[in-house]
Amino acid sequence: MGNITEEIKRRRTFAIISHPDAGKTTLTEKFLLYGGAINLAGSVKGKATARHAVSDWMEIEKERGISVTSSVLQFEYGGYCINILDTPGHQDFSEDTYRTLMAADSAVMVIDASKGVEAQTRKLFKVCVMRKIPIFTFINKLDRDANDTFDLLDDIEKELGIATCPLNWPIGSGKEFKGIYDREKKCVISYSDTEKGTREGTATEIPIGDEAGLRTLIGDGAADKLLEEVELLDGASAAFDLGLVQAGELTPVCFGSALTNFGVEIFLQHFLDMATTPLPRKADIGLVDPVENAFSAFVFKIQANMNKAHRDRIAFLRICSGKFDAQMEVRHVQGGKVMRLSQPQQIMADERKILSEAYAGDIIGVFDPGIFSIGDTVCSPGKKLQYEGIPTFAPEHFARVRQLDTMKRKQFVKGIEQIAQEGAIQIFQEFNTGLEEIIVGVVGVLQFDVLKYRLENEYNVEIRLENLPYEHIRWIENKEEVDITKIVGTSDMKKVKDMKGNPLLLFVNPWSVGMTLDRNKGLVLTEFGRE
Repeated sequence: MGNITEEIKRRRTFAIISHPDAGKTTLTEKFLLYGGAINLAGSVKGKATARHAVSDWMEIEKERGISVTSSVLQFEYGGYCINILDTPGHQDFSEDTYRTLMAADSAVMVIDASKGVEAQTRKLFKVCVMRKIPIFTFINKLDRDANDTFDLLDDIEKELGIATCPLNWPIGSGKEFKGIYDREKKCVISYSDTEKGTREGTATEIPIGDEAGLRTLIGDGAADKLLEEVELLDGASAAFDLGLVQAGELTPVCFGSALTNFGVEIFLQHFLDMATTPLPRKADIGLVDPVENAFSAFVFKIQANMNKAHRDRIAFLRICSGKFDAQMEVRHVQGGKVMRLSQPQQIMADERKILSEAYAGDIIGVFDPGIFSIGDTVCSPGKKLQYEGIPTFAPEHFARVRQLDTMKRKQFVKGIEQIAQEGAIQIFQEFNTGLEEIIVGVVGVLQFDVLKYRLENEYNVEIRLENLPYEHIRWIENKEEVDITKIVGTSDMKKVKDMKGNPLLLFVNPWSVGMTLDRNKGLVLTEFGRE
């Protein structure tokens, strides 16, 4: 192994975000194909082939064809060590995506060329803007009929408020898709449809100045349109500026078709040229430099039962600085303990590789005996630092959970608590009524299906969910100064407590929040919980 500085500089860690169905999982697979991490890409949706996408491992994901949890994939390509964080596209899992973006240094945004920017992309994108992380755009599915290219770029600029700089330009789409024009090389790369599970086929390159060759290759109509568009483009689009890209204010755009492998490797090469090495991270002691500091990391995700046979829990850590060694002792800051991280591993979807070392920028999974929470910091025993916590999203949907077999109370409580520790659901209980009833809050309703499915399949517990009308939740900021039992609320208010015993108020109507504040002088309510 080279020295620590070289190893860290080789790292590129990014999250892939998109609306469901824009082709994100296919793109991830093709990256792995080029890195030699897999030999044949499986068709994601193809029910005939029982091979599912490498990054979708949870059964419910395989059934529904959507990514429910974020998975982590690492591969080598052209001297770089690349960590991909694949995120759920479905909006009901935006909280998981949000946490994943906290662990990434840049984001790849996949857009369907026939649909442009969709609702979910907008929401996720705002998180990137909030964190100022660089965004690289891949406009996918050019092998199908697409929207006008200028309209697609306009759409990104208007909807997402970021300037675009196309690195290449598509020639036609669907049946008329002829290839792409590379703006830097000033040449046309002809489209070749390869077999879906193999690497890029042979492509012909023709300089745009060779007009006769160009017309022979793509036809007169396509050549006229291209020459006109390139002239327009050179006059209209933002000039490429790496500083603006890295500040998250300009997104480089590439075009292609992940399904047929066209344009994927070109995009990957551009991305690696421009993406940053692991960056310093904010902690309570200031910015922590990845190279100059000893080992430190934070937990951004916890996942139970990744291995059916072992009923285990894995905490995912983003290493922020230094080198991790499997033999080293580390300090778990929130738990106040010095310990060894057990079974450190790299996870490639559902396959795992025990590792002996890892560096800043890497994502590792470690066995969690139930001591880690999302947002926790681990570091070398000699260091004293704590990374910023990850805020909790306020749930918008609530349901009462009833188990059908009361004899299975123990499994039920264990299952629901473990799933809650992963951060996908939040659980509450009635406040001071002595009732054992559990209320579940989620950001997106699909989480209810996942909860039901997982309790049945992983814990052998059947439940019935009864939807509740509450839509607004408030934590009590100054709970030490307030007698909760004496709060005078509205008729649609319910008092509950979370698993740490913190009191919360649920409301059906938004205006009830203001009325409750008016009736209880000194009460301070907040929309965000703290991890």
